[in-house]
Amino acid sequence: MDLQKRTETRAADAEPRVSDELRASDADRDRIADILREALAEGRLTADEHAERVEGVLTTKTVGELNRFVRDLPAAHQGRETPAYTTAPNRPPVGAIPAVADENVVAVFSSAMRKGRWRAGRRIHAYAVFGSVEIDLSEAIFEYQQVVIKAISVFGNVEIRVPENVSLRSSGGGILGNFETDTLDSGDPDAPVVYVDGLAILGNVEARAKRGKLVVDILDRAMDKVDRSLRKHLDR
Repeated sequence: MDLQKRTETRAADAEPRVSDELRASDADRDRIADILREALAEGRLTADEHAERVEGVLTTKTVGELNRFVRDLPAAHQGRETPAYTTAPNRPPVGAIPAVADENVVAVFSSAMRKGRWRAGRRIHAYAVFGSVEIDLSEAIFEYQQVVIKAISVFGNVEIRVPENVSLRSSGGGILGNFETDTLDSGDPDAPVVYVDGLAILGNVEARAKRGKLVVDILDRAMDKVDRSLRKHLDR
């Protein structure tokens, strides 16, 4: 019985994947050529082997055929070991953010704003009633990875600005009004996620990135990683 299962497993593994049968693009060939070039520089391939494989890459037609040229090289398997990045959900997990606001920004027949270098709490409530509220997070200090902004606009306007390198999500709506969010996805899994919720009644709520502004904290962490990598390389 076990022998039969092993035979069936081998047969299933031998079946070609659908992706292997796809026609190879120029980008696919460039990717394989880069792996071969690195293998040559590392001494894993001789000059003749490199030339032979590159010639084969240029004439190959399918993705499966391309992969055969790098199957015995470590760089071809690194991407499989790295988990795919998961985008942030449209809403934070239940119970992750307290229901009570850390800060209320209110404008009734007036204007109110938060901008500059300020500390953003986990939950911010903004109310604009015949008024205008501006919440600018482009230079804010993110002490928490998840930030919820509840924006209520009644015959008013709420503008929310975030750095370019955060994730931005929205789950609000409008009644005879406009509730607009330009969704963002950060490539850094540790980047802050800003959730915008609320309602626009005969008013406007708008959330988008402020071009040219980045979260400094993320850049500092990235530079620390680069410094650590350089130190390890120099210490070898």
